Amino acid sequence: MNLDPTKGAGNGNIASSSNSTIPRHCLANGGCPDKFYNSLINDFSFPRGGIPSLRLPVVTSQETGLVARCRRVYAHAHDYHINSISNNSDGETFISADDLRINLWNLEISNQSFNIVDVKPANMEDLTEVITSAEFHPTHCNMLAYSSSKGSIRLIDLRQSALCDSHAKLFEEPEVPSTRSFFTEIIASISDIKFAKDGRHILSRDYMTLKLWDINMDSGPVATFQVHEHLRPKLCDLYENDSIFDKFECCLSGDASRVATGSYSNLFRVFGCTSGSYEATTLEASKNPMRRQVQTPSRPSRSLGSITRVVRRGSESPSVDSNGNSFDFTTKLLHLAWHPTENSIACAAANSLYMYYA
Repeated sequence: MNLDPTKGAGNGNIASSSNSTIPRHCLANGGCPDKFYNSLINDFSFPRGGIPSLRLPVVTSQETGLVARCRRVYAHAHDYHINSISNNSDGETFISADDLRINLWNLEISNQSFNIVDVKPANMEDLTEVITSAEFHPTHCNMLAYSSSKGSIRLIDLRQSALCDSHAKLFEEPEVPSTRSFFTEIIASISDIKFAKDGRHILSRDYMTLKLWDINMDSGPVATFQVHEHLRPKLCDLYENDSIFDKFECCLSGDASRVATGSYSNLFRVFGCTSGSYEATTLEASKNPMRRQVQTPSRPSRSLGSITRVVRRGSESPSVDSNGNSFDFTTKLLHLAWHPTENSIACAAANSLYMYYA
């Protein structure tokens, strides 16, 4: 009801300001909401320290934070640094490998392991090769492969004996005597091996190349991809600064149509390995990746004597080789992994992790 604020109505008077001539909207019993609100505003004061019973809404994050937690420690089983760990397809066991031994573990038993490969000689002075990498077959739980510093890959069957002193198959490329040099054995050492998802092929990485092997054909690799051929004239410098001993990893795509590996200057190379598709792509692991031109040697490999002469002549500019290709030995991409089902690669360069999707 619209009432005259100067007259009483019902059981009370209407309070209004002295200079107000605008009618107020009041209740039928004479009460006016404005009076209550004005009184509340004038009389209410926020107490010092707040009101304990008052709970204000708080913004919370709905993102899930993942924290690594150690659930079990498998200790005191290796005398040397572990270079490989591989889970078995049976979901119950895994292997760990160091330079001289490969141990078989049960996931639920942390205080006991079984030594399945031991290459340690009775006299350490007779040691000629060490284990560099090991991996289980992706589907056959009784088979695994391991590589050595002599450039060979051994496929072993756990059903043959408890200690696998002998191998089921040996994969190695015969050496050409005319190309042998002081660096031959060093650059032939295999730093990493990976099984293809179907278990039919094995990818290996030595210092200079990537090689794809068919486990049904041990006469030689089915494909060889040149990675560091442009560094051949710099082998002396690489040996002096220990870069020649860098261990680069390798990986395959889920469909085994592509292979990839790392290099210097935070670069990584991707090669096609299907029949008729051997293209190569070079990318840089950085926030702004750019496609780089594939580096290929412009002249045939030289003998050791001529390599030495080229290195000495170019020693004043160590970051540029004889072909004009620049590289940085201090930045290297050693670790990378291909997603098992998607066409994406994870690369670790320095203290950063980069994800690439094609």
